[in-house]
Amino acid sequence: MTTTSDRSSEPPVLGGTTEPAPLVRGTMRRLLAWIIPANISLFLINGAVPGVLLPLQLEQLDSSGKVASFALVSTIGAVVAMIAQPVAGLVSDRTRSRFGKRAQWILGGAIVAGLALVGMGSANGIVQVTISYVILQLAINFMQAPLSAILPDRVPRGARGTFSALAGLGALVGASAGQVVGATFARSVGTGYVIFAGLVVVVLALFLVFNPDHASKDADREPFSVSLFLHTFWINPVRHPDFFWAFTGRLLLYTGYFGVLGYQLYILQDYIGLGADAAAAVPVAGLLNLAGIIVSTAVCGPISDRFGGRRKPFVFASSLIVAIALVIPMVSHTYGAWLLLSAIAGVGFGAFSAVDQALMADVLPSASSYAKDLGVVNIAATLPQVIAPAVAGAVILLFGGYLALFPIGIVLSVLGAFAVWFIKGVR
Repeated sequence: MTTTSDRSSEPPVLGGTTEPAPLVRGTMRRLLAWIIPANISLFLINGAVPGVLLPLQLEQLDSSGKVASFALVSTIGAVVAMIAQPVAGLVSDRTRSRFGKRAQWILGGAIVAGLALVGMGSANGIVQVTISYVILQLAINFMQAPLSAILPDRVPRGARGTFSALAGLGALVGASAGQVVGATFARSVGTGYVIFAGLVVVVLALFLVFNPDHASKDADREPFSVSLFLHTFWINPVRHPDFFWAFTGRLLLYTGYFGVLGYQLYILQDYIGLGADAAAAVPVAGLLNLAGIIVSTAVCGPISDRFGGRRKPFVFASSLIVAIALVIPMVSHTYGAWLLLSAIAGVGFGAFSAVDQALMADVLPSASSYAKDLGVVNIAATLPQVIAPAVAGAVILLFGGYLALFPIGIVLSVLGAFAVWFIKGVR
């Protein structure tokens, strides 16, 4: 049996091709089951806060400047998210303790995120909201980087498609349900923040209790340097082209998707014309989106494992489905058209997420820096969710309306599909 210290002394390998050591406790089935609520609790925040609670709060603080305020807060949060995740991954990879590399950062991030959410709920000005939101983004990324590394750390290659599907299902259910649940707190934004804070701390603490990691205290300690820290944000695209194309494909699709869906509340208010009824309409659209996500995620991940680990056809098709969905509101400005977009986009995005994480694990450059490399990869997922509202706000202000968002989202989604096709090491 391979021990933690044995594995730490192995030379780095391309593509994350080593098999992980046996689990400390329980079975792979239990880990597969627990990753769903863990990701749901984390991504509930990503769905509820930037999707519903934050725009509602900013509208309450300054209704006439809501678009500019939302763009400003989102941009600052995006910069923090971009820096925090690979740094969190680097720190996690180098952590040595009897609890392993990841647990303390996941739990600590959950606690800080909870406190930041409480701070947002009690804020009475845009400055206070921005400070709390920045802390929230920092904490979320210190949770997500080590949580993402559990796949290459502990999951055998033959089960990665299934794990990726379940992790993606949890993430997308959380993000979609976050909008649905968040909308129920439209009249009590502060209460919503507190509830999401408590949930993420409890669920992630339970995840760590039931799924402990191998101790890392005896693993070799790698030297640290300023040069190494700066390289945290860089993976050579010439030496690792598959990683580059996987990163680019995810970045483009996520930006196109969240550039539109991240502005859903304001689109429903002003573009579809629902006005004050928009908050009540968000849960219906969210449920349809969630239904599409669940169906496609449940089907595509296991199928990709059964067909010899084929990932690219699913990613390619899903990107095109999202692009097709974004055509609908350009043709029709009705609420029914928006509901149809929500359902179709859910199918496409669910299919993408079902295999995307497994694809990323298969193209990791080095087995010695899973969390850091996944932190770089996850910039392509988390950054668009945070920065897309800022980009969308700039587009809306520049073109004087929401219509320009949809063709931009279509182009980005199609480009994301073609980027994945250049990957050579994954079928």
